[in-house]
Amino acid sequence: MNAILKYALKCASVPALVVSLAMPAQAAVNLPVHKEVLDNGLTVLLHPNRQAPTVSCRLFYVTGSVHEVPGKSGLAHILEHELFKGTRKVGVTDSIADAAFMAREDSLQALIRPARLAGDTATVKKLTAEHDSLLNEQRKLFVKDELWGAYQSAGGTGLNAFTTDLMTAYIVTLPKDKIELFMWLESDRMQNAVLREFYSERDVVREERRMRYDDKPTGRFFETMNSLIYEAFPYRVPTIGWPSDIMNLTREMADEHYRRYYKPRNAILVLAGDLDTASTMEMVKKYFGNIPAGEAFPPITVRDPEQVGEKRFTQVRPDAPNLYSLVFKTAEVGDPSLYALDIAEGVLNGRSGRLYKRLVEEEKLAVSVKAGNSPNKYVSEFSVMVSMKLDADVAKVEKIVWEELERLKNEPVSERDFQKVKNHAYAGLIRSFTDMENVATMLAWYEMYGDYHIFLNWADALEKVTPAQVQEVAKATFVRDRSVVGILKKNR
Repeated sequence: MNAILKYALKCASVPALVVSLAMPAQAAVNLPVHKEVLDNGLTVLLHPNRQAPTVSCRLFYVTGSVHEVPGKSGLAHILEHELFKGTRKVGVTDSIADAAFMAREDSLQALIRPARLAGDTATVKKLTAEHDSLLNEQRKLFVKDELWGAYQSAGGTGLNAFTTDLMTAYIVTLPKDKIELFMWLESDRMQNAVLREFYSERDVVREERRMRYDDKPTGRFFETMNSLIYEAFPYRVPTIGWPSDIMNLTREMADEHYRRYYKPRNAILVLAGDLDTASTMEMVKKYFGNIPAGEAFPPITVRDPEQVGEKRFTQVRPDAPNLYSLVFKTAEVGDPSLYALDIAEGVLNGRSGRLYKRLVEEEKLAVSVKAGNSPNKYVSEFSVMVSMKLDADVAKVEKIVWEELERLKNEPVSERDFQKVKNHAYAGLIRSFTDMENVATMLAWYEMYGDYHIFLNWADALEKVTPAQVQEVAKATFVRDRSVVGILKKNR
């Protein structure tokens, strides 16, 4: 099952449905969605559902690490942080004085950067102290967390944001009579965001990177893995950014990116819950309809060359867990082959899956194992991840993994196992439809991929997969010369 749907199932909060193995998986799911694209390019999806007097709100900007140019990695991520600092109207008592402080701070930063590159630590220290002194004065103008407070005072829950390779998302769930607050705040952020405390926030992001990647064995491992999977395609660039790039980002760079691309043409607005479609659309047009469209990102034309041989690497660290990772690149989201790979994942995965039985229960080489079909725009991945015991024979682990992949190529999946996977997937999908936060997120995510119907029609497409198709796709996908292997080992 794909990674996004797995997120939905994980978050589903209702009891599991009981599905008979004898019952075929159900077909298409009826989930009413109103879609409208405003004249300025803003895509709006509304799902009315009155099971609770709340509305889950999502605003996705199609701007992520794939859209960044060399030298500016991490820009989308730091902008996500910065948009919580407020606007010209929110988060400050005097916007004119605020702007004057930032202009002086930017002037100092323009002197700090060349001094840092020249290794002039004394000058860097002196100028940084001046900058920090100005910032402390500026902070007297701030109304700390005013945006967060506005949502919380209105009864908002689940307020969050995140950045991926493809987009930046802002999410909150509100009482149904408070969605106009969302319209006002988010339309204001779309037009009038002020990037306050940029350089101190840059330091926060740098520390975040250090903790999550540089000082964490698995962080460096997966970053290296990613750089081998993708030779040229920008999925190889970490969303948080490269260390040297982060330190060279400026407020000017971030503000230019914001003003060009944080616009309706690159945005998807999704509301799911207790709403009236007609009046909600009127509200959307009132707050967003007159915002200039903005620029579209240039098309991503770079593609990786065809892989002509297995790639593999090993990292050894004293603080590392023992991991075996195997990855294959697959087709773009929506391609029919990915539904067959969903079945393959279901057969391999879980405590009743073939890999768990072989590696954990029978051979006792691993403590856990996970197969994953992860669709994405442009190119997707199928992976196997084994958390090995400390004394495990890595060669034996790899041999068993490949035996099970070859089995998928050479033996049709039994009808019982086939139907079990389909039924489990369908039941989980239905559960996810009862949670409006999940529904809103899935609609936004798949619309970003190109069409929200991919999400709605997933169960129908899965039902049509045959054992022969699983074999055919397995033969085309699980090829050694197109595999990437990573091994992380603990020093012994």
